[in-house]
Amino acid sequence: MHARLRWCAVVTLAISCTMVPAVVVTAPAAQAAASVPGVKCVSAVRADDALAERMAIAITARLNGRVSDTGLNLTDSKTGVTCWYHSTRHFYAASAIKVTILAALLRKAQEQKRSLTRTELDNAWLMITQSDNNAANYLWSDVGLPFMRHFLALAKMKQTVLDYHWGLSLLTAHDEMLLLELITGPNDVLTKPSRIYARYLMAHVIPSQRWGVPAGAPKSVIVHVKNGWLPYPGSAWEINSIGTFTTTHRAYLIAMLTYDNPSMAYGIDTIEGAAEVIHALLNPGKHDTIPASVPGPSLGIPDEPIPPQAGRR
Repeated sequence: MHARLRWCAVVTLAISCTMVPAVVVTAPAAQAAASVPGVKCVSAVRADDALAERMAIAITARLNGRVSDTGLNLTDSKTGVTCWYHSTRHFYAASAIKVTILAALLRKAQEQKRSLTRTELDNAWLMITQSDNNAANYLWSDVGLPFMRHFLALAKMKQTVLDYHWGLSLLTAHDEMLLLELITGPNDVLTKPSRIYARYLMAHVIPSQRWGVPAGAPKSVIVHVKNGWLPYPGSAWEINSIGTFTTTHRAYLIAMLTYDNPSMAYGIDTIEGAAEVIHALLNPGKHDTIPASVPGPSLGIPDEPIPPQAGRR
């Protein structure tokens, strides 16, 4: 199991956006650590050690008793708290890979010193905001596997493993965190217009697909999210949710990947249970918050055609 991710490109679109602070993650060895069996959290400064400890305990409590196999990574630019749990474990991507496809497309356009074509823009909108698979197939072919691998190398995402069936690519929460950092703060891989465009699309995902890590977030933050859901192999569901939550002075990022869920709803509940305590602890006090998702007509319907069965990684 291998690789990591990142992105970049030139896109000429007039999109208003708030400035997003850079997210810098200090190596855990250099920080004070607080952990309970399972989830580990660290703080960048001693003043937030207690918060890190509370988060480790609260997230673990929400995951305890769940049958979901879970990978998690989160980081917050305001407090410097970072948490992880099975963050290097591999999970089938399902449609969570679509953010990576978008990122690679943007980087390719940047290297070619051009804007995205009208067709690319149309397909990127459909792929991210509606999780359209035909659009994903088009852009997967448009970018091409060789450039996807080039992009991963630039991003130093050494744990991500691409598959010819994009939905069967293998992701880790660690690498998805690197991806979220790329679309959120300044870096050498994605230009500012590319980052704005990627977040713009993720902020406009249709309501029925905005479940997962947004649950419990204050309504005052801008939510950028992309999810993936697929029963594979067999009847166990892969349920993934990644998101970045921004204000003019702060950004915090959450990546949660899950497997072995007996249903789509169960996997969503696992993610949302952890997300609610994360948002509550990072945003103390009373707020109007985003509620847990309500089952819709698409619940339980695979996000993409189920490929021929393969063995679990």
